[in-house]
Amino acid sequence: MSQTVDRALSILPLLAEGPADLGAVADRLGVHKSTALRLLRTLNEHGLVYRQTDQRYRLGARLIALAQEAVENLDVREIAHAHLRELGEAVGHTVHLAVYEDQEVLYIDKVESRYPVRMYSRIGKPVAITVAAVAKLLLADLPEPERRAVADRLDYPLYTPRSTPNAAAFLRELALVREQGWATDLGGHEESINCIGAPIRGADGRVVAAMSMSAPNVVVSADELLTLLPVLRRTADAISREYSGTNPRTSGPAR
Repeated sequence: MSQTVDRALSILPLLAEGPADLGAVADRLGVHKSTALRLLRTLNEHGLVYRQTDQRYRLGARLIALAQEAVENLDVREIAHAHLRELGEAVGHTVHLAVYEDQEVLYIDKVESRYPVRMYSRIGKPVAITVAAVAKLLLADLPEPERRAVADRLDYPLYTPRSTPNAAAFLRELALVREQGWATDLGGHEESINCIGAPIRGADGRVVAAMSMSAPNVVVSADELLTLLPVLRRTADAISREYSGTNPRTSGPAR
């Protein structure tokens, strides 16, 4: 990278900390003010920085728009798939990836189990939102007023005796998931199927997707499946880092 480009790019993280005047920029770069001014003018012409009326510089709206556009165009499924496949090959169980869209939680990717017993789930189909581990993770991350509104409008079918019975119980479950950072469905949808889930986070720390590992009781018990939670969470964290370029355990709201 040329020295000029390197210096210009070094200005952006400085201004991300807050507005700075010409002297502060020059000092940070270790250059004369005339050099810093030349770099700032070029960045300003491209809308990447903006000169305020107090003569200080801040990040420009064009840079923010570009960053937002880049985030919106990221395909979490494309980024996650290799990690899902690797996890599936390592543990042998069914692995899912899901997102929350239009008030539904949808599977967007799936790696089949290596065992003869297979789960009936299809990419593009909604999950059982009141019991699925991925649904709990995605809904737990919503702001509290939205969580309550979603919980109040849902139906609560009793798939099994372990299904979530009502909105109050569902909100308690979401609060627990939000605090601990992972979720389970231990026989809530099908008595013979257990599932553990972990969140995938964006650069702002918010949950953009959720992944899960599922297995029938005839293959592993619920307790045995839970021992794989650290492996699942490491995979989710790896996807989060690749998707956002941040540390998912330290980003976003407190959990």
